[in-house]
Amino acid sequence: MSNPEIEALLPHRSPFLFVDEILQADDKKIIARHVFTEEEFFFKGHFPEYPVVPGVILIETMAQSGGAGLRKQGVLGGDALFFLASVDKVKFRRQVRPGEEVRSEIENLRVSAKMIKQAGKAYVGDELAAEAEWLCLVGSKDSL
Repeated sequence: MSNPEIEALLPHRSPFLFVDEILQADDKKIIARHVFTEEEFFFKGHFPEYPVVPGVILIETMAQSGGAGLRKQGVLGGDALFFLASVDKVKFRRQVRPGEEVRSEIENLRVSAKMIKQAGKAYVGDELAAEAEWLCLVGSKDSL
C-alpha cells in the first residue's frame, strides 16, 4: 500500500520501500514501522516452505527509516540521495516472519552534508530482531 508522505521522504518505491510510517523524528531518535506482508517479493524464494525476512532487508529497513526520519526533520534536502557505504556491528537476534510488524529505532551518530552515520535496532513487539550501525554517503544523482 502506497503512503504519499513516505514516498515524499524517500526515493524508494515498491517493491523496495520498507517504511510504512514515521512515528517519531527528532534530535534524539527516529522511530518508524513497517509490516512485512505475505506478498513481499522475497518470500517466494526465502524460503517458500518457511518464509523469513532476509537479514539484508532488515538492515535496509532500518537505513530507510533513518533516512526518512532525517528528511522529515529537514536535515536532508529534497533532492539528496543517500547510499549505504558500510554496515558494521550487525547482529540478528530473531527471525521476522510474514505478517509481523517491525519497529525501527534509529539513533543519529553523526550527520553532515556528505555522510550519515546511524545505529539502529529493529523490534517485533518487545523482542529485538536485529541491530546494526551503518554509514551512508549523501549527494545528488549528479554528484555520486
